[in-house]
Amino acid sequence: MRSSLPKPLHRLCGRPMILHVIDALAELDVQRVVVVVGHGGDQVTKTVSELAPEGLRVEFVEQVVQRGTGDAAAVALSAFSSVEDDDDVVVLPGDTPLLRPATLAELVARHRDREAGVTLLTAELDDPTGYGRIVRGKDGRVSGIVEHGDATQQEREIHEVNTSIYCFRRALLAPALRRLGSSNAQGEHYLTDVVGVLYEAGYPTHSLTVVDSMEAAGVNDRAQLSVAEAELRDRINERWMRRGVTMWDPERTYVDTDVELGKDVTLLPGTVLRGKCRIAEGCRIGPNAMLEDTTMGERAVVGTVHALHATIGSGAFVESFVTLAPSVVVAESSRIAAFQSLAP
Repeated sequence: MRSSLPKPLHRLCGRPMILHVIDALAELDVQRVVVVVGHGGDQVTKTVSELAPEGLRVEFVEQVVQRGTGDAAAVALSAFSSVEDDDDVVVLPGDTPLLRPATLAELVARHRDREAGVTLLTAELDDPTGYGRIVRGKDGRVSGIVEHGDATQQEREIHEVNTSIYCFRRALLAPALRRLGSSNAQGEHYLTDVVGVLYEAGYPTHSLTVVDSMEAAGVNDRAQLSVAEAELRDRINERWMRRGVTMWDPERTYVDTDVELGKDVTLLPGTVLRGKCRIAEGCRIGPNAMLEDTTMGERAVVGTVHALHATIGSGAFVESFVTLAPSVVVAESSRIAAFQSLAP
């Protein structure tokens, strides 16, 4: 049985994967974001338009025929005007949800400080199988990238790999893309070949090696999806605990990206908060509670409760083994006894 993985819209911690990437970009001083979609990308366009960070300018262009990453970059540049030639362009894939904004900011800063034609993000991997290898010239600069399928045995022994994350000088990228060929294992136009084109033309080609290689990890199957989600949940839990939220067992506590927690909230083991939950100061939840798109007022307490689109008033106490159906409102300071299913 074949199982597909709809990468751009597959959710991690309640948010589509591509939105995690766009969220990282939104932390930079970017003028616009262009998303390249394939045939039938209407759902991607709709979802990103609805959920993108407020105030961020996002545009969409379609790559009608899939001719490779180089062609995708050329399609994306069609959205830019010639007056933007002096700008820098950050190019990154939509399946790297663990990328941190600080890493992107450092990449751009290094690119500008060194007045580079291109600066790429690299990673050192114990097992680089499947990744493009970084090849360096005698001057130490990146002279090219060789895809795994095209690499010699000697090149495959290189452990520094390409992450597919770049910062280009805009005026150099378009002419370099026009020089790309398709004489490779895939018969495609590789964006990676632009690095070699710029190096041979004498432009500075620099790199930044990411400290945590997990940041650049792509998601190509469900095993990698599980690893990425676990890492994201660890980050979310750590952030909330540093803000004053108590988690008795963080490894068994699941909080989605869009959840908001007040100070001194306590989450017992097995608690799952999904969607746009809004939990006010001093609440206590669990163990083994599952709340989705639910609001809790200050100092409310719920036990092993399943609630969907419910509202729980301040000071209310909902005992264990209670189900709250959508639109149920639990009054302030009220007590709901165990073993009930409440409907509006």
